[in-house]
Amino acid sequence: MLRWLIPIVIYLLVDVYAFQAVRTVTKNPIIYSFYFLSSLLILGLVIYTLYTGTARTSPTAMYYFGAFLMLFVPKLFILVIVMFGEDIVRLFVGLFSAIGGGDEGFYLPSRRKFVSTIALSVAAVPFAGLLYGMIKGKYNYKVLKHILEFEDLPEAFDGYTLTQISDVHSGSFDNAEKVKYAVDLVNNQESDLILFTGDLVNNLASEMNDWKEVFGSFRAKDGVFSVLGNHDYGDYVSWNSNAEKEANLDTLKNTQKQMGWQLLLNENRTFERDGQTIKLIGVENWGAGGFKKAGDLEKACENLTKEDFKILMSHDPSHWQSQVKEDPKNIQLTLSGHTHGMQFGIEIPGWFKWSPVKYRYENWAGVYEEFGRYINVNRGFGFLGYPGRIGIWPEITVITLKKKVVSS
Repeated sequence: MLRWLIPIVIYLLVDVYAFQAVRTVTKNPIIYSFYFLSSLLILGLVIYTLYTGTARTSPTAMYYFGAFLMLFVPKLFILVIVMFGEDIVRLFVGLFSAIGGGDEGFYLPSRRKFVSTIALSVAAVPFAGLLYGMIKGKYNYKVLKHILEFEDLPEAFDGYTLTQISDVHSGSFDNAEKVKYAVDLVNNQESDLILFTGDLVNNLASEMNDWKEVFGSFRAKDGVFSVLGNHDYGDYVSWNSNAEKEANLDTLKNTQKQMGWQLLLNENRTFERDGQTIKLIGVENWGAGGFKKAGDLEKACENLTKEDFKILMSHDPSHWQSQVKEDPKNIQLTLSGHTHGMQFGIEIPGWFKWSPVKYRYENWAGVYEEFGRYINVNRGFGFLGYPGRIGIWPEITVITLKKKVVSS
C-alpha cells in the first residue's frame, strides 16, 4: 500500500482543488455529494483491483480504470490547469496591488465564476471523448491499405496480398457481435495470407475458449500464420509452478493449431508460384528493455539467403530498430504490433499522426522505411488497460506487394 500512498494523495488533492470550480458555479449539496461519492467510489475500485492483482487484464477492472480516467483526466488537465493558472495570475496581481496599487476588480466573484464555468465546459470534452472511446471507439474497426514496392520481389508475386492483424487481447472483449463483424471484415479482404503478429490473450489461454470458433473462421489462399507476443507467455500472472505456466502456453499453442493457424516459433515457411518463392519468417517475442527476448532471428532465418524475398513477423517493433533493419540477411518487410498506438492519439491521414507512445517507440503505427526496408506497425485489433480507443482505432492492415519497375 505504501507505493500507492503518494498517487492516492495526489488524486485526493487534485479532486479537492478541482472541486473549487464546482463550488463556485453551484451551491447544490446534492451535486457536492455526487462529486465526492463518485470520486471516492472509483478510487476505491481502482485500489481494489490493484490490491487483488486484476488490474489491466480483467474486463471489469478495465472499466473501473476507464471510469477513473473519465473523472480524473478532466480534473487534472483542464480544471486544475485552468483554475491553478488563474490563481497564479491572482497571486501576482495581488502582490502588484499590495506594492503599488491595482485593479481590485480582478477579484470579483463574477470573474471567478466565469473562469470556473469555462473550466467545467472545457472539462466536458475529455470526459465525453473517454466515454465515446469506451462505448464506440474500441470496436471502430478500420481497414488500412498499403501498396509497397520492391525491386527484388519475384514477378510471380506481383500483386500478392497480406492481411495483418495484431494484439487481439481476447480476454478484454465484451461484444461478440462486433468481434464477429471484424473477423468477417478480415475475410472480406480475400488476401493470399492472413498474418497475426502476437498477443492473442491478456494472460491466460482460457481467454480464447469463447472465441476459438470465430477466430478459427479466418480464410486465406495460402493460410493463416501467427507468432507469439509478450502477453502470450503468461509472464504477468503469478503461477503456482513453472509447470502450470508452461501448460498454459502449451494450451495457447494448441488453441492456435485447433483454429487452423500455423504458429511460427523462430522458423520460416516458403511459398511458391510459377517456380518463384518468397519466405515468411516468424520469431518469438523480442522486445527492447525489460520485455521477453525469446526471439532468435538467426535460427528463424536458417537456410535463407540474402537474395530471398523475406517477410518477418515480430511482435515488438523495437526488434526492427535493434536487430532487423540493418541485418545483412536483408529482410525486406517486417510486420509488428505491440504498441496499440497507445489507444489514444490524433491522426489526420496523410498529414499528421501523434500519440504519447511515440516518445517510447520510434516506430509506433503505420509504415516506416529505412535502408530500403519496411516495417508496418499495426495499431492492434483489441484493447488493454483502458477499455476503449480515442483517435487510434482498431486496425486491419492490407498490404499489396508490387514489383518495382526500375527505369533504365
